[in-house]
Amino acid sequence: MKKIIVAGSTGYLGSHLVKELQNQKIPFQAIARNTKKLEQQGLQEEQIIKAEVTNPTTLTEKLKGADVLISTVGITRQKDGLTYKDVDYQANMNLLNEAKKAGIKKIIYVSVINGEKMRNLKIMEAKEKFVDELKRSGLYYLIVRPNGFFSDMKDFLDMAQKGKVYLFGSGEYKLNPIHGADLAKAIVESMDTKQHEIIVGGPDILTQNEIAELALKTWRRPIKIVHLPDWIRKLTIPTMKLFTSSKTYGPIEFFLTMMGQDNIAPRYGIHRLKSHFVWEVDHINEKHGSRHQESDKKMND
Repeated sequence: MKKIIVAGSTGYLGSHLVKELQNQKIPFQAIARNTKKLEQQGLQEEQIIKAEVTNPTTLTEKLKGADVLISTVGITRQKDGLTYKDVDYQANMNLLNEAKKAGIKKIIYVSVINGEKMRNLKIMEAKEKFVDELKRSGLYYLIVRPNGFFSDMKDFLDMAQKGKVYLFGSGEYKLNPIHGADLAKAIVESMDTKQHEIIVGGPDILTQNEIAELALKTWRRPIKIVHLPDWIRKLTIPTMKLFTSSKTYGPIEFFLTMMGQDNIAPRYGIHRLKSHFVWEVDHINEKHGSRHQESDKKMND
């Protein structure tokens, strides 16, 4: 049985990958700077590689004995002074270079649907630059291009909670976002594929209007969707670039670009966005309920 190493193991997708590998009883190790999350997921000491992927010296000699490296390393919002180039490109290059030394046979890298067509975006420039290097590496590789994650749909829920959802244009662009658990399963299932690239989306293809309506219904709000002229979206991107740093405009540029096109991938998985929205709202209500209880307790004490 192959031994796997997961990089980016404490992020949204990485956490689901760890769980899927545990469920399938596949031998693996997970890389993390802060190991606490992995310990909470039930990993034993020997399954954890303590390293910082942005610092290549911490990776030295630590990838030996593995057959496959899966990297979900990347950032949506720049923080800790790190840029997309530092993380999405250079950190993955650090992993690639160490993987070569360690004799790893295959690297699976998670990018984004249509990423190769969006190299003009700051985040995509870094991701696709690494994809180019991976293709030239001489190793077996698989580029996984998922559609948006369920977690990315929280913007719709946040707007719906306030009573209105704002969309650009007609709101008829379509997408089929995928749950992290389904994507993790798809990645593990594809480890032995001879393909060099797979595109993966969730089971439901929805318009932005349908997602907005779903979010409002989940919050039990009236259906109020405001359609802003699309020129506002188009104008916002260059304006943000002109007056803000990549730290600010990077995630907004990416979000607004994705909102202005169809993003439809082959359908996969069992998790439905409707159920996820219900879970999210229940979770938020529970948290608020706990806070109210704590507040009441303090007042009574």
